[in-house]
Amino acid sequence: MISTAIRVARVGSAAELVAAVLMMLGYPGLMATALVPSAPAFAVAAAVTYLADLYLHRKRSRLIGLLSKVRAGVSTRFLVRELLLILLLARLDLSQEPVFYAAIACFTVFFGLQAPQGALVTLIAKRRQMPVATRNVDLASRLRIPDAPPRLLLSRATVKMLHLDLAAVVGLLVCAMGDSVRPGFVGIAVTLGLGALYVVALVPYLRARRLPPKAPKVLATVSSWLREYRPGVVLYFSGSDDSAYQVNMWLETMEQMEARPLVILRERAVLEKMAPTSVPVICVPGGVHLMNLDLSMVRVALYCANVGKNIHLLRVPTMKHVFIGHGDSDKAASVNPFSKVYDEVWVAGRAGRDRYAIADVGIRDEDIVEVGRPQLASIRQGDGVPADRVPTVLYAPTWEGWDDNPGNTSLLLAGENIVKKLVTADPPVRVLYKPHPFTGTRSAKAGAAHRRITALIKKAAAQRASDPRFTADPTAQAAAKAELTRLKARLDALSLAFDERADEAVTSRDAIVDVRKHQEAARLRTEWAEAYWRSFPSYEHRVITGASPRLYDCFNASEAMVSDISSVVSDYIASGKPYAVTDSAELGAEEFRRQNTAVRAAVILGNDAAELDQLLDAVRDPAGDSLAKDRRELKEYLLGPDEPTSRERFDTAVGDLALKAEARNVGQASLAVAPDDMPDGETNAEADGEAARARDVTTA
Repeated sequence: MISTAIRVARVGSAAELVAAVLMMLGYPGLMATALVPSAPAFAVAAAVTYLADLYLHRKRSRLIGLLSKVRAGVSTRFLVRELLLILLLARLDLSQEPVFYAAIACFTVFFGLQAPQGALVTLIAKRRQMPVATRNVDLASRLRIPDAPPRLLLSRATVKMLHLDLAAVVGLLVCAMGDSVRPGFVGIAVTLGLGALYVVALVPYLRARRLPPKAPKVLATVSSWLREYRPGVVLYFSGSDDSAYQVNMWLETMEQMEARPLVILRERAVLEKMAPTSVPVICVPGGVHLMNLDLSMVRVALYCANVGKNIHLLRVPTMKHVFIGHGDSDKAASVNPFSKVYDEVWVAGRAGRDRYAIADVGIRDEDIVEVGRPQLASIRQGDGVPADRVPTVLYAPTWEGWDDNPGNTSLLLAGENIVKKLVTADPPVRVLYKPHPFTGTRSAKAGAAHRRITALIKKAAAQRASDPRFTADPTAQAAAKAELTRLKARLDALSLAFDERADEAVTSRDAIVDVRKHQEAARLRTEWAEAYWRSFPSYEHRVITGASPRLYDCFNASEAMVSDISSVVSDYIASGKPYAVTDSAELGAEEFRRQNTAVRAAVILGNDAAELDQLLDAVRDPAGDSLAKDRRELKEYLLGPDEPTSRERFDTAVGDLALKAEARNVGQASLAVAPDDMPDGETNAEADGEAARARDVTTA
């Protein structure tokens, strides 16, 4: 019941729900106590509304935004409380006193000050917003970017300004409960004085020397840096903040490539959600600003999502454009007809090439290049179950998707059956449950199924903890937990994250990653993941959410996996371990395999999960694993050969395409030479021949 109320109220926790209820009840309480009248009771109700409102703002509760949409925003709530205070004074027969009229004048002037204060805050923030936000780009030595105004002035400025009425409210309540009007006048003076001071304090930060340079100068400086850095490859991305993972999965590959990399983003929200990286990053929200950047030295542009804003870079002919995607699966998104706009489409293995051929969406076979999945290098090959623990089965369902297709996720129809069979398996196995981060964001039913599965696993874990068949090693676990604490402290001390309190201009100026610290953090995160698995008994069922441990860490900790049709399955195949995929749409095993390449070597599960025993048998007895040979063949078909490595193939593909781009540019340059500009005796035909020879050399 409480969880239902939390969802309906659009709050994130029981504490937020209590605060929301108190705030909602507080205003009727203010009305009632003003009419009675009772100044002490009014003071209590007012304190409740102040504190509950402030708590919800600090928690950034979604309810606050919802109230604004129904015309009950924060300014309205403060105004209503002040009007009810005026009503209280009138009911207490103070309407003929000077303090009554002073209170009306105070709140009128105070709300009048909101306009210049809000305008100044908005104008300062707008003028300090850079046309280009950067990471790992040296702007400090090229551009004068002054420090931001104190956060005391700009952070949550509206709420801070409104709370300055507290002095007047307290003073008037003291006046209402006592015999002296002096506290009322003092409180009014303090409120108006502080409000005026707040407005005056903001004015100096609109002076030119306190603001970053204007857009033309910033763009010219960034272009100058680009000409000096000379990036050869650009990873381009546009999308919502929820899709930042799509660019994050390519950052390590970009760091390790031979060519000089650059990341171009189009949304500030994605920049804020992007993982730490040593690669230079430029966020250019404006299409015109992007077109004005000097990207003439870039030869290869990589796109990991098909979105409309791609056109702003696709229009540049001096570079070759490649769709690399953000996963490899048999979903419709993997064969999007939009991909025709790119010069090449890079896929993991032969399966990707065949997928486009079967879909017949206009992608030419000669434009497809098989490069593997360089992100999968950290996935270890399976080598059986360690003798010191029970087998581990990972359940990693995908989310519900944007429609109600029953084939999207196994959570709704099969999830509970899968988990029940796994936690009661005999001989026993350990269950790791790692749901997709979007689970429950669109479908309430999926969210409810997730919560039921979580409860099942936690209950099974509690029962296993009291089972005498399973014994833990408290000393080893305590040592591992201490190691986790130590590693976290070292990671925190590295301070890779940029100052969240700084504004965009200051962050762009100062946000340069220390490469040594960045590499050290990567090593520490690996050690942290290893210590994590030692920090609890090897037989304990676990629900794993959040960024750590990562999905691939869960792959390495498991001996088998159950999942749905998604790139998770294709990635897990890199481990060579047994896996099962749920046919939630009940297509039937034969049709399911025909439609989905990645399940050709899988155990196919119905919604009753009756086939799970086949998967568990393969884990317990690898010699009797009838699908082992099929998995090896499918791995090469989906992901390509082990040698050369995917990273080597990826770098080769980048280099080959860069040569093609260079050849094209040389050819275009030769065609642009007018006859009058040619040396004596040289003709257009001879120039064409020179361009052709250059093209042959660069593509050899």
